[in-house]
Amino acid sequence: MVSLQPCDFLRYTPLYAEKLDTSLTTIGDSKESFFLGSSEGVRGQCYPNQWPSENLLPSWRQTMECYYKNVMSVGRKLLGLVALALDLDEDFFIKIGALNDPAAVVRLIRYPGEVISSDVETYGASAHSDYGTVTLLLTDEVPGLQVCRDKSKQPRTWEDVPRLGGAFIVNIGDLMERWTNGLFRSTLHRVMPVGKERYSVAFFLVPNPDCNVECLKTCCSETSPARFPPILAGDYIKERFRITYAT
Repeated sequence: MVSLQPCDFLRYTPLYAEKLDTSLTTIGDSKESFFLGSSEGVRGQCYPNQWPSENLLPSWRQTMECYYKNVMSVGRKLLGLVALALDLDEDFFIKIGALNDPAAVVRLIRYPGEVISSDVETYGASAHSDYGTVTLLLTDEVPGLQVCRDKSKQPRTWEDVPRLGGAFIVNIGDLMERWTNGLFRSTLHRVMPVGKERYSVAFFLVPNPDCNVECLKTCCSETSPARFPPILAGDYIKERFRITYAT
């Protein structure tokens, strides 16, 4: 068994390298991407980003480091609002260590867009939910992103997600669903090829790997017991990576 860490993916990943919907028997998802994490803290020192040459992309590293810091600030504020919505202190997630040197990453994604064949089921990103707490997504004006409002229903109903200029698309991740006992459900979504190249930038707010994720007291009761057992954030993320990149 291969033990994969989020830091193993702080680099370029090629087309078809992952298959987010592991139930599919088709080729991997049609996208290529570049992951980057924090350049600061213990994680930034232990797991450095693999930057392209400055000669190849002048000022690109500085631009991306600046973006990471700013979107991380937005993510922290968003988790404060989530805590308030759950009748918790605004700094709850800070107090429990979730934001102490988190494993948050930015992913720059390019979708080629072409449909390989009408006989082959292809996806830019097959159906999946994100692994962490919340995701902040920026997209260009090319369509293709779809969301399923009720992932428990079969057959699934998919809706196109419109782009709003100057705004993030916000997804709830699996760990937040576990923390809230399903009150905040992780968002099932996918990207369909539309015959046109597409770009997006995703920020995944993943907690510190040593943070214990267990049902919050405000989200369970005698009539609504905890649905998920406690788990370390890092253990959950590693298992999801292992399954996704098994091929």
